[in-house]
Amino acid sequence: MKNFTTLKILDLFRVIFERFEIDYPTMRRILQVKLTMDGRRPTTIMSQNRGGEKKQDSNQFLKSLWFYAFIGLTLIPILFIGDNFMFKMSLIFGVLMFLIMTAMISDFSSVLLDVRDQTVIGTRPVDHRTISAARAIHVTVYLFFLTAAIVSVPLVVGFVQFGVIFALLFSVTVLFSDLFIVAITALLYYVILKFFGGERLRDVINYVQIGLSFTIVIGYQVLARAFEFQGLQSSFEAAWWNVLLPPVWFGAPFAVILNGASGAYYYVFMALALLVPLIALWIYLSLLPTFEKNLLKLMDQAGPSKKKTTKGMNRLASLLTTSKEEHAFYQFAERMLKNERDLKLKIYPSLGFAIIFPFVFLYNGYSAGGSLDSITSGRMYLTIYASMMMIPGIVIMLQYSSKSKGSWIYHVTPLQGEGVIIKGTLKAFLIRLFAPVFGVISILYGILFGMRIIPDLVIVLLIAVIYSVICFRMLKGKLPFSQPFESAGQSDGWKTIPFALLIPVFGGLHFVVTNVPFGIWFYLALLLFIVPLTWQRGLR
Repeated sequence: MKNFTTLKILDLFRVIFERFEIDYPTMRRILQVKLTMDGRRPTTIMSQNRGGEKKQDSNQFLKSLWFYAFIGLTLIPILFIGDNFMFKMSLIFGVLMFLIMTAMISDFSSVLLDVRDQTVIGTRPVDHRTISAARAIHVTVYLFFLTAAIVSVPLVVGFVQFGVIFALLFSVTVLFSDLFIVAITALLYYVILKFFGGERLRDVINYVQIGLSFTIVIGYQVLARAFEFQGLQSSFEAAWWNVLLPPVWFGAPFAVILNGASGAYYYVFMALALLVPLIALWIYLSLLPTFEKNLLKLMDQAGPSKKKTTKGMNRLASLLTTSKEEHAFYQFAERMLKNERDLKLKIYPSLGFAIIFPFVFLYNGYSAGGSLDSITSGRMYLTIYASMMMIPGIVIMLQYSSKSKGSWIYHVTPLQGEGVIIKGTLKAFLIRLFAPVFGVISILYGILFGMRIIPDLVIVLLIAVIYSVICFRMLKGKLPFSQPFESAGQSDGWKTIPFALLIPVFGGLHFVVTNVPFGIWFYLALLLFIVPLTWQRGLR
């Protein structure tokens, strides 16, 4: 097997691992196998041409780092906003931690919570601490590449603009912020594993991911309001609640060293930036054996969740499906969305973002100077279109499954066309995932804006149905749950961008219609005609 450069660098820290009683040679070999397997995707990916065409995939994550490098370019303008390093670097670390934490809870949770090591390595004479350390280092390696892709160009620009001291500070603080994210996320999962087990544990993990999504978005909004702006200049008045904002911790060293700022709060922030990641990492490493033991709870295969679908939901599904075959695939997709843990780990964070973003935009309109009366009497209810941001990402994930090899059943089932499979799956997504989110937001918006917006809410719902069909076209013939998760690349995010740009287009068109007498009602009637047409012809 290849002796990766990453492993050679890791060898320099061998003494540290051995001090924590970790069998370093065994851990290194486990990592070598993991990194080798990461570069080898399954040679046979089930294609939809029924020819079973073979395809050799390389490591899609490493190939997609240019996507994150492109995102990193958006950090460069922040470096040139005024002279207040506290503001600039806090904002940069806010964006950086937002991106990394989002990747952590959506893409790396399945790695942290992977129990397959227990069946392959755990049956051998290998210490559990060593297995857990290999898992943590595996995630850390990929976080390093992810972080490096984002910050490399801003780091070079900062070095040219502000000198070597800035570059060194930036490198060190980024390292500590990554340690903080890895350790805190792992400790959070440790607490969940400690108190829950079996199917209940899987549900709690999903709920925590939604909560983390809320926390990330709300924290980012609070961070921006820690500063006062006058034109392009910003000022910062430290307060006790700033201690709750990790990006401010990592911005403090720049303010002290490069701006000459001083004060007790700045020194507290610097101490937190240094000590909290180290303490959290030390606690996590100390709890590795217990974490590994509790992780076995995920191997409890007592069967799928015993939650029963209500008669009302069954009746609704029967009304919305047009044939027995479509109803059967609706029920199949509903069970997949309810019971497949890997799929839920990928899509549940999007539900959190979908709930919170409309209210974030609504609050931004209020904080920009508008009064509550002017907002409730205006058309700020159109911010509900932000809830549709969940649709492209989730729709593209509907093609993946940890049980993808079972997709052969599609090709042996006596169906006249595969359209019923897609229709049933898409309806299951809309009813099980989108409808509850949209319903909660609609109720809150109805309380805030009044009954007058009911026709507008119906229009948004109809547009969401049309939009889902449009997004489903991006799968280009791939049937639901037919692709292994290993074939999913981070570059899938690129595919959602053109579709995400359609959301403001729909919102803008809706806004224009509201200015036309009886325009809302004509638009509603038109959509009621278009939806069935789109559903029939768009999902052939």
